[in-house]
Formats: sequence, C-alpha cells, structure tokens
Amino acid sequence: MPSDASSAAEEGGWMFRILRRMIDVRPAEARALGWSWLYVFALFLAYYVLRPIRDELGVAGGVRNLPWLFTGTLVAMLAVNPLFAYAVRRFPRERFIAIAYRFFMLNLVLFMVLLSVSTPEQHVWIGRAFFIWISVFNLFVVSVFWSFVVDVFDAEQGKRLFGFLAAGATLGGIAGSGLTSGFVEQVGQNWLLLASIVLLEVAVLASRRLSRISDAFAKPVQGDDPHRAVGGGIFAGMTHTFRSPYLLGIAFFILFYSVTSTFLYFQQATIAEANFPSRAARTAFFADIDFWVNVITLVFQLFLTGRLMGWLGVALTLCALPLFSVAGFAALAASPTVAVFVAVQVLRRVSNFALARPTREVLFTSVPREDRYKAKNFIDTVVYRGGDQVGSWSYAGLAALGLGMTGVAVVAVPLSVLWLALSYWLGRRQERAETEIAEPASPPQPAGAPRPA
Repeated sequence: MPSDASSAAEEGGWMFRILRRMIDVRPAEARALGWSWLYVFALFLAYYVLRPIRDELGVAGGVRNLPWLFTGTLVAMLAVNPLFAYAVRRFPRERFIAIAYRFFMLNLVLFMVLLSVSTPEQHVWIGRAFFIWISVFNLFVVSVFWSFVVDVFDAEQGKRLFGFLAAGATLGGIAGSGLTSGFVEQVGQNWLLLASIVLLEVAVLASRRLSRISDAFAKPVQGDDPHRAVGGGIFAGMTHTFRSPYLLGIAFFILFYSVTSTFLYFQQATIAEANFPSRAARTAFFADIDFWVNVITLVFQLFLTGRLMGWLGVALTLCALPLFSVAGFAALAASPTVAVFVAVQVLRRVSNFALARPTREVLFTSVPREDRYKAKNFIDTVVYRGGDQVGSWSYAGLAALGLGMTGVAVVAVPLSVLWLALSYWLGRRQERAETEIAEPASPPQPAGAPRPA
C-alpha cells in the first residue's frame, strides 16, 4: 500500500472525492474500485438486455415445457463446469476471464445468425436453446466477476465496498431493462444481442485493468500469487464443497434460495402467459418488472447496504432474505392474490440484490484462493441450477397434485425457516474467522476451511 495516502487521493482526483462522499473508500482502493464498478456495470447491462429476451423465448415455447428447460440447463452446467475449472487451473485469472467471456460472445454471434434465418418452427427450438444458454451464461459470468473481486478485496474491504459494487450491478440492470423495453420493438432482438457482445468486451477490458492495479493494496493470502494460475484438480470445486461443512453450508444457502425463487418464477411465467398474448408485450412486461426491482434495489444499496452490514454484521444481514421469505410465503398462504404475489416477488428480489448477494460474497473471503474460484463457481452454477431443477419439478409435482399458489406457499414456509437458521450459522462462522489473528507460521488449512481475514 502506498505510504503516502494523500498522494493516492490526489492521483484519484475528483472521482475519488465523489466516491468518498458516498462510501468509506480508502485512497489506494479508488482506482481498483472504479474498474470493478465498470466491470460489473457492463456485465449486468449486457445480461439484462438479454434476460427479457430469454424469458419471452421460454414462455413462447410453453410454460409446461419450462421444467425440461431447467433440466437442460443443469446438464449444460455439469458439462461446462469442468472446462472452466481446467481454464482456472491452466491460466492466470486475467487470461481465463477473457477466454470465458469471449467464448460466450462467440455463442451470441451464432444465436444472432440462427435467429435471423430460422423458420417459425425452428425459432421455438432455437429459443429453447437460447433459454438454456442464457441460464448458463448468467451464472458463470457473474460468478467469475465475484470470484475475481473476492480475490482482490478482503473481508473488511468487502463490507465497505461490495454494496457499492452491487449498486453498479443494479444500475446495469436498470439500463439493460430500460434499453430492451424501449427498443426491442424498434430494432429487434438481434441488435440487442450485438449490444451485449460489445458490453462483454468492455467487461474483459475492465478485468484486465483491475488485475494490473490491484497489487497496490491487495493483501496476499497464505503466500498465494494472484497472477499465477490457481492449479489443482478440475473437480476440486465439487470435492472441496462436499468435504467442508462451511462450503457445504453456503451450497445449501444457494439451494434454498434457488428452489424458492423457482417457485415464484413459475408463477410469474403463468401470469405472463395468461395476460400478455404477444411476444413483444411479454418481453416488455418482464423488462418492466426488472426495471422497477432494480430502481428500488438501487436506493437500498446506495443508502443502506454498507451501513447495515457494518451495524448488524454478516450474520444478521445474511438472515434478511430468508426472514423476508418466511414472511412473504406466509402472506401468500393467507392471501394468494396477484397483488400479494407481486409484492413478495419484488421484496425478495430487492432483499437478495441489496443485502444477501453482497453479504454472501463476503463469506468467500474466508476460504483459500482455489476455493474462491473453483468451489465458488461450482456452488454458484451447478448447485444453483440444481436448485432450479429441484424447484421446477417440485412445482410441477405440486401442481399435478392440485396445489395452487396457497399450497406451494405452505410448502415454502418451513423451507425458508431452515434457510434462516442456516444463514445465521454461516454468518457467525465467517465473523469468527474474521476476528481470528493469523499467525505467520501457522500450518496450512485444509481445503474449504475458513481462513482468517
């Protein structure tokens, strides 16, 4: 870290002074935080341009077919995860990030061509493939971003800064949703796919800049060199997750969230299919929901996220989402109306983006570097989509038994209670690891065990 903090502040100039008014950022962190913010903003702008297109194509293929699309997504995740682990093992972080993102960019070019030349019958099947691809793309590119950021910032920095980065993601979501809602009917879907390709290249540029300047303040962990390939086995993410109670707890946190979110997603898809007959209207409907969720989330992230994490600590902040889920599903069980459903959906998504997501990323600052990339990616992708799979087929089974919104909500309440208890345990475990004083000569910890921050 530079010895003269004031010179670093002077180097940051007006940008640092603006940031300092909003968040507790230190002079040496300003440039890295700025590139991190651009990185996540471009990433979420690209995704939220694509998300309403994905949702519309999924509905166009029939809501009854969505469980099969979730199955296809899980199979695709299982196939892609070892390839990503190999790239992490083989290349430095800036290289495998560029390789992963440009792979997805090439896929988007292929979809542009296919959607342009397909017949209406072929369009349905291409749309289903696009739904699966976007579901894989979303989790991988976002997981890679947070793995990188957790590799750069430690737990103390994460509490101060991750809320601001989450606000960058939210602003990207607002801009992407508004862009798609406002221009999809005028320019069509293919031009929006092209815009996403350009934005992914911006994310690659930002990741390279961040990697080059992060050494000014990043603290090495257990002698790791952040510019060296991580190494290890291609299945280490899975084996370390099942071997570590801490990582397994994070996996179950994701599983609970994914299952309950899938229940609500199917309800949303059913409402859209019943009330919006045209493809453009459905796309705009999904984009409008995303837009307003992100607007409300942004207010929380700018004014509350960092403060709440500092006041309440990791454990209590992490409990917010499952606590709201208990209350929300109980409300749905008591009054299963569309208005209550929309309120619950918005409340959960806001609490996830504003509180749970940045707090959850702090959990990974307490694990070894290999697990921050491999185990985290396995949890964020395979486990998450596994939860989608469980949730989608469970929803289909509950519907086959004649259970409507009330019945599904009743099932979700005890799941959310278990999720709440797990969240508190995880947060307390991370807080204990953070307060431990690392001994320079301490023996290496087993894979997946929390490390002192």
